[in-house]
Amino acid sequence: MGEAAEREARGGEQLALLRAAARGGAAPRARPRTWRGARPAEHLPVARVLVDKGLVHLDRYFDYAVPAAMDAEAQPGVRVRVRFGAGQRDGRREGGRLINGYIVERRADSDFPGVLAPLAQVLSTERVLTPTLLRLCRAVADRYAGTLADVVALAVPPRMARAERQPSAGPQAPPAPPGPGGWARYPHGPGFLDAVARGEAPRAVWTALPGPGWAEELATALATALAAGRGALAVLPDGRAAARVDAALTALTGGGAHVLLTADAGREARYRRWLAVSRGAVRGVVGTRAAMFAPVHDLAIAAVWDDGDPAHRDEHAPRPHARDVLVLRAAQEGAAVLLGGHAVTAEAAQLVETGWARPLAADRDTVRAAAPLVRTVGDEDQARDEAARSARLPTVAWHALRAGLAEGPVLVQVPRRGYAPHLACHRCRAQARCGHCHGPLAAEAADEVLGCGWCGTRQPDWHCRDCGGTRLRAVVIGARRTAEELGRAFPAVPVRTSGRDHVLDTVPDAPALVVSTPGAEPVAAGPGYAAALLLDGWALLGRPDLRAGEEALRRWLNAAALVRPQAAGGTVVVLAESAVRPVQSLVRWDPAGHARRELADRAALGFPPVSRMAAVTGPQDAVAALLGGAELPPEAEVLGPVPLPAADPGRPRRTGDPPPGERWERALVRVPPGRGAALARALKTARAARLAQRDGAVARVLIDPADIG
Repeated sequence: MGEAAEREARGGEQLALLRAAARGGAAPRARPRTWRGARPAEHLPVARVLVDKGLVHLDRYFDYAVPAAMDAEAQPGVRVRVRFGAGQRDGRREGGRLINGYIVERRADSDFPGVLAPLAQVLSTERVLTPTLLRLCRAVADRYAGTLADVVALAVPPRMARAERQPSAGPQAPPAPPGPGGWARYPHGPGFLDAVARGEAPRAVWTALPGPGWAEELATALATALAAGRGALAVLPDGRAAARVDAALTALTGGGAHVLLTADAGREARYRRWLAVSRGAVRGVVGTRAAMFAPVHDLAIAAVWDDGDPAHRDEHAPRPHARDVLVLRAAQEGAAVLLGGHAVTAEAAQLVETGWARPLAADRDTVRAAAPLVRTVGDEDQARDEAARSARLPTVAWHALRAGLAEGPVLVQVPRRGYAPHLACHRCRAQARCGHCHGPLAAEAADEVLGCGWCGTRQPDWHCRDCGGTRLRAVVIGARRTAEELGRAFPAVPVRTSGRDHVLDTVPDAPALVVSTPGAEPVAAGPGYAAALLLDGWALLGRPDLRAGEEALRRWLNAAALVRPQAAGGTVVVLAESAVRPVQSLVRWDPAGHARRELADRAALGFPPVSRMAAVTGPQDAVAALLGGAELPPEAEVLGPVPLPAADPGRPRRTGDPPPGERWERALVRVPPGRGAALARALKTARAARLAQRDGAVARVLIDPADIG
């Protein structure tokens, strides 16, 4: 933005009126949307404002004059309305359109050489953007090459006036300190709790034991901080997991010491709870991804459960990950960190490898006593059962099903939802494609007409374009068809399904088949599932993704952890190649060992998290211009660019997709450890320069992409 445009954005006719008022003009007069002839405040008459414009070339503060009538209300942290950009109205120049913003500071003077435009309106006197939250948002924006306005939009929920008018109850007295509970099973567990109670900041990567006890153990860690009179925060991947920890923490503290922040509460109720935290009335927060920014006072512990779950990464720019945000936050606020889960990610293993965190795990005897028996289809099974290699359910799986159903519910995990989401010609094996948009055809039920997975067009008279065949075979079998087949095999046993359309929270402790997609597994009452089948392991392991093995093991461990211990007859059968590393790690129940070996492999190849990486995507000219104009660190290595597949018009748009009809490229920029901040700064500066020039399309930048192939 040039100097002339900036002067227009800051004023116009209003500036002269404000000067005249300062020399003794008419008394200040308020109007609903603008202030004219307003006298400036006598003390600290300049407000530095963060405007709600998520443009990287406008990622800075703008100064506005504070009218005297707004002096008491226009305090740092409140929401305001300001005029931004120049415009015309009734033939006269105006100060631009009204947009929202936040006051971040009151000052005595401004470095802007012209006359400042006044604030238009104070929307609320609630100080929602505190200095601590502002500092965290700035750190997140810098790490992810994003804008402060975008991060603040993620951190501060939309205003609900009725919720703001309701006062929050006063803070309760700290609850009684809890006992160690399940932490006694971990050699260093009680010591971790003692350090939190003393006000220290221990950092741990917690490998939770299988079984239902993890929610109570996480709640105990939070209650320990609350009992010390300090704040506690836990971020979980979904509402079901958050509800379990919420119930466990309520049982320990009696309720009232914390709030549950999830989307299920509704916008007004969620904002009311957020305000209770911001006002200091509540010190504990349990919630999903957005809770990573919850303004907890005097934070003592920040915990993340199952940090490998993709739900922890926000889909809105700049796409921060809850684990990284809480690590930044803990460093700024001197809080303890607890990264927990049944699985261990390579990122968590790196924190242990560098000495930033310490491992927190049970000894091998305790792990073996808590874990179920895990079986694979090995060479001996294949020798006894010739169909074991090719059958979807070999003999060992049928035996586990029958034995488990005699004792209680049995869990069946299927990687794909639907009925038959991937079909092919029975004769030539060519994939069945839609005649309208060439999307994949799928079957929703045995007697339903085929439908396109992208545009939804029905194909009642499908025939293969390659060979003319009319018969189909299921290449991938979904959860619905699996439930149908198992129901025919066990007609006397109820079959229940849990997936995206309908997720079960719990199932009773009675014989039943529970068919679930990964992440939607319900908790079985009583001692847990009697057995579990992990089907179609090839579908998880065969994905062209750097994290395929890690993600497969994470999903298997989360499902197997719901099964009874081996001593109680719990058995898990995983149908995947028995020699691959994730399967062997599941058999040994050694997620930390798998993470260490995965980290070593990535270090040898220079892959994240050992290196820092950025993805630059966009049209060919835009990618080349951005990389050519960026002052990258000398150690930076540019990989590519390579073309990205064009998005089909009939397929639903996803984050990061090219616009329909456009051909995009992607380049990866890699730097060694310690240079990630320089990489983000260089790309952000180059992108800001391109946007300011307004010369064609500007490539997108994503720091630490999850899918680098």
